[in-house]
Amino acid sequence: MKKLLFSVLFCGALLTSCSDSKPQLYSLQGQVFGTTYGISYFSENPSLGLEAALDSTFLAINRSVSTYLPNSDISKINSGDSTVVIDDIFKDNFLLSAQIFKETGGYFDPTIGVLRNAYGFGDTAPIEQLDVATLDSLRVLVGFQKVSLTADNTIKKEYPGIYFDFNAVAKGYAIDRISVVFNGLQIDNYLIELGGEIRAGGKNLEKGKPWVVGIEAVDSELSNRSLAAKVSLNNKAMASSGNYRKYRIDAVTGQKYVHTINPLTGSAEKSDLTSATVFAPTCAEADAYATSFMAMGITRSLRLLPALKNVQVYLTYVDSSGNSRVFISETLKADLIKD
Repeated sequence: MKKLLFSVLFCGALLTSCSDSKPQLYSLQGQVFGTTYGISYFSENPSLGLEAALDSTFLAINRSVSTYLPNSDISKINSGDSTVVIDDIFKDNFLLSAQIFKETGGYFDPTIGVLRNAYGFGDTAPIEQLDVATLDSLRVLVGFQKVSLTADNTIKKEYPGIYFDFNAVAKGYAIDRISVVFNGLQIDNYLIELGGEIRAGGKNLEKGKPWVVGIEAVDSELSNRSLAAKVSLNNKAMASSGNYRKYRIDAVTGQKYVHTINPLTGSAEKSDLTSATVFAPTCAEADAYATSFMAMGITRSLRLLPALKNVQVYLTYVDSSGNSRVFISETLKADLIKD
C-alpha cells in the first residue's frame, strides 16, 4: 500500500551545533521492504549500535511476514504448510488483524491476498481475464473467520488456498518495533518514517517543540509535492492511504483497478474517500485503520470512529454532489499548525 505521508522535518547530516553534553541530532536513511526509511533522533552517544539493531529488526520481520521471500513463515503458510510454528512477529500481526477485522465488520482482512494478486497488486502476475465467475471463486478463499491460531502456535486454514498478506499492517508494525529498539537504548526523542508511515517519540529538541509532519494533498504532484496540512505529532503514529496514484490499467480491457480492495465484495473500485490519514497510539493500528477506511467509505468510517479509542482522522472525500470535502476529528484540530 503506497502511503501519502512525508515528514516536514526530515533531517540530513549530523548536526553539530550542540555541545558535547547535550543530545545531538542524528539521522539514518536506507531501503527496506521495497521502500525507503528515514530516522531522526537525539542522543548523547553516537555509537549505540543502532544500525545493527535496525538490520536485525528488519531481517526478523522479513523472515516472518514477507510474501516476497519464499522461505519466510508467511510464504510457507500460504503454500499450505500447516506445521509452521509462528513467531511473535507473525502472532502480533495476526492478533491485531483479528481485532480490526472484527471492529470493521470485515473491511480489514489480511486473507485478501488472493484478490490482491489477482488484480496485480501482490507478488504474482495478475489474472488476465478477471470476470465475475473468477472473482466469486477467489472470494471463497477470503475471510479472516476462516483462519485461526491453534494452541500450538500454528495456523489453521479452512481452505489450503487462503493467502495471508499483512501488507496493510506490517510496515507500521516495523516502525513500532523500531520504537521499542529506541526505548531499549534510552532514546526518547525520535521521528521514524518508513514508506510514508510515521511514528514520533518525545520532541524535536532543537526546536523545543513536538515533531511536525505533513499530510500530502490529494492533488499533489510527484515532482512537486504539496501539503494539505501540517500536524504536531505528540508521541503517536500516523499513516495514510489513498487511491489517486496507486492503480493499474488492464492492458486488454482498459479497466482501471484501484489499490484498495473491498474484501466483502472483491471489488477494486473507488469508494467516496480519496484519502484517509489516521493517527493512533501505534503505527500498526494507524496503518490498518487507514486501509479499512478507504474500503469502508466516509459514512461507515464516521460511524465506526466513536468506538475507536485514541484514534483521530483527517479524511478527504467526495460528497453526493461531487464536491471535495474534508473531515477532521475534533481532537485533532488542536494539533493542526496554522502558517
